[in-house]
Amino acid sequence: MKSSISVVILTYNEELNIAKCLESVKNWADEIIIVDSYSTDKTLVIAEKYGAEVVQHPFKNQADQFNWALDNVEIKNEWILRLDADEYLTEELKKEISFSLNPLTPRFSGLRFRLGFGEKEISSSTEVNGYYIKRRVYFMGRWIKHGGYYPSWFLRLFRKGKARYEEREMDEHVVLLSGESAKLKNDFIDDNQKNLYWWTEKHNDFSNRETNERFKEMARLEEQKKLKGKLVGSQAERKRWIKQGFYFKLPLFWRAFAYFIYRYIFRLGFLDGKEGLIFHFLQGCWHQFLIDAKMYEKIKNKL
Repeated sequence: MKSSISVVILTYNEELNIAKCLESVKNWADEIIIVDSYSTDKTLVIAEKYGAEVVQHPFKNQADQFNWALDNVEIKNEWILRLDADEYLTEELKKEISFSLNPLTPRFSGLRFRLGFGEKEISSSTEVNGYYIKRRVYFMGRWIKHGGYYPSWFLRLFRKGKARYEEREMDEHVVLLSGESAKLKNDFIDDNQKNLYWWTEKHNDFSNRETNERFKEMARLEEQKKLKGKLVGSQAERKRWIKQGFYFKLPLFWRAFAYFIYRYIFRLGFLDGKEGLIFHFLQGCWHQFLIDAKMYEKIKNKL
């Protein structure tokens, strides 16, 4: 019996990844919705093979695309699971989700979840409107376990109408609008099959958006409902607090090297082998340096 869950997947030219994603949910979720940005490869052919509903909408950014889907696509189920095309669910996670959402199971009794540095008990009368799930990233076939990259928690499963993406160009997160959140024990997998050329091109595009977003943050132009940085809060809030209160205050360029050393040495990124060296350097140093270079370029052009 399939679970009453609607899986929403954003796609653009994902023929290398989408089949594995859909394979992991086809016999589990009773609704699969593909929100496509006019793919030109075999993405839609594969999606139709798996019986997914396909809608198309021009892509601006992930937050805008997903919020558009929430507002404009008829989603039949109460619970929505957000996935990327290069992600898939483990069997353990699917069983855990089905058990947690089963209305015949006293799922909230004795359930514990983390908020910031502590835990609190959720009673049977508490309504949980969202679940955080931890992501396990593979890069060049290797699980990136270190460098502070695992576990990373994301609100991916939530009740319809109870969560939205904050409207940011980058570093966007799904935020809960009301109710409580809980954490699930098992992982979902991020294992993109595209090559390093695609990866660097993607991060070059990310650097443009992140540059714009950092200027907005420094100018304090964030809207009220956006996720604020907090030292005591969710993982995303703590990371944003570190970025806003510490990282942004470090000198341009040097902070990219400092961040890489922190990740690779102090957070044991070197234990991830050669693939880890490539990943932590490119994602933790080169990408950050590129953002600083683009910020410097904008500042210089304004002088």
